[in-house]
Amino acid sequence: MARDPNPRELVNAFYERIWNTGDLSAIPDLLTENFEFRGSLGSELVGREAFSGYVCAVREALAGYRCEILECVSERGRAFAKMRFSGVHVAPFRGFEPTGKAVQWMGAALFDSKDGLISSLWVLGDVAALDALLTLNRQP
Repeated sequence: MARDPNPRELVNAFYERIWNTGDLSAIPDLLTENFEFRGSLGSELVGREAFSGYVCAVREALAGYRCEILECVSERGRAFAKMRFSGVHVAPFRGFEPTGKAVQWMGAALFDSKDGLISSLWVLGDVAALDALLTLNRQP
């Protein structure tokens, strides 16, 4: 019998494979079929396909998009991560036209896992700081 991955291992793989490298083929390896996502960028999604579209949209707007895990704790199928998100603003994002400038913001993510896969994710990012950066970075 294979052991279920530690939730922390799932979180690391989720950010490295899906977000940092854009490997959408990793989604079935890491997420349940009915994966539930609630993101601070305004999206509430259910299912792998919907989440895949969200990943593509964010990565297209923010070139070199990175998710850096600053801290992660896990226990009994759950994990909580303190995060730094970053990228270069190259396409419309959050109502702002592209600035070509680097942006970064902090956030936190709460993961639930089931049967060795991530079943839900709730993310709260500092979108006020992100919007302030996007406003400051506007071309005159």
